[in-house]
Amino acid sequence: MSSRTSDVLVVGGGIIGLVTAWRAAQRGFATAVVDPAPGGGAAQVAAGMLAAVTELHYGEQTLLGLNLASARRYPDFAAELTELTGLDLGYRRSGTLAVALDADDRAHLRELHALQQQSGLESEWLSGRECRRLEPMLAPGVRGGLRVDGDHQIDPRRLTQALLAACERAGVEFHRDWAERLDVLRDRAAGVTTTDGTRLGASQVVLAAGSLSGRLDGVPDAVLPPVRPVKGQVLRLTVPRRYAPFLSRTVRAVVRGSHVYLVPRENGELVIGATSEELGWDTTVTAGGVYELLRDAHELVPGITELPLTETRAGLRPGSPDNAPLLGPTGLPGLLLATGHYRNGVLLTPVTGDAMAHALTTGELPDEARPFTPRRFAEHLTEQPA
Repeated sequence: MSSRTSDVLVVGGGIIGLVTAWRAAQRGFATAVVDPAPGGGAAQVAAGMLAAVTELHYGEQTLLGLNLASARRYPDFAAELTELTGLDLGYRRSGTLAVALDADDRAHLRELHALQQQSGLESEWLSGRECRRLEPMLAPGVRGGLRVDGDHQIDPRRLTQALLAACERAGVEFHRDWAERLDVLRDRAAGVTTTDGTRLGASQVVLAAGSLSGRLDGVPDAVLPPVRPVKGQVLRLTVPRRYAPFLSRTVRAVVRGSHVYLVPRENGELVIGATSEELGWDTTVTAGGVYELLRDAHELVPGITELPLTETRAGLRPGSPDNAPLLGPTGLPGLLLATGHYRNGVLLTPVTGDAMAHALTTGELPDEARPFTPRRFAEHLTEQPA
């Protein structure tokens, strides 16, 4: 089949691929995206919490720096996209409340609060009564919580549509097909061949295919990203106007060891998630997953059982060995990665776009992204899971 050439070819049209393509096109690169259904992927299932503070985990302080850098960019990033496309992204600065339902959860939350303070983050400890004063729909049994006004939210589906529109305005070309194989010419990535045999040549190839990033044929073992699928199930409910306001901010908790969150949208949608299951490529919505989410959410906010259940979905997050993304140039000239964002893909969208545009232009990552070079896994990359 005929060959077509671009400066930058992005494999994968989810939010990470789209933001990379948009920023590359803004830098003057002739840019193309190959994906059978651009705008799909994990963002269609994600809740859109921009939770750098409440998502803090022990051992992830380096990732925290990148998360915070991206969170700081979000107001300007959202404003730029809205001004360019005229689309509302559902960006809300309404804050997050993380609550505890029993003594064990309360102790865990106290430890998280201490870690946040040690990390220089802003969060406020509240009594159970203070939590219920903020959110009257909370269960009477709430024992305490953390108020984090700096953790915001965005609607990932609206964000995706805006990024698609921005790419189209910037002249990004879309090839609606699967990339079947990376083409390597004289020890350099030179493009891909699609399933219909079309060769798409490129000076630089960015592999941004989410959990599928480790499955592209032709990528040498030494640079194949160690990315695995992590299943998440999510529910969407609708809050009728007679119940409004139901929740004014994102509410999250650990219930019997399982994380649950409720994200209220301005349009009346309430998103409940998310399970985390290591089940390979399975995307089945299960009765057990739905039951557990509703059970845990009901324990937190009993009134949710009165709401219409409008959607159940399951998707695959791209997990990496250290739960952090793989960004920038690989050991194969011409091949860059933008994958492995795991639970922070939506949050890291602005900083990923900037970092990848910098890497495509200069051949190097900016300082804040350097800890996330794919080369940190070089010795493990041949140990792929089956």
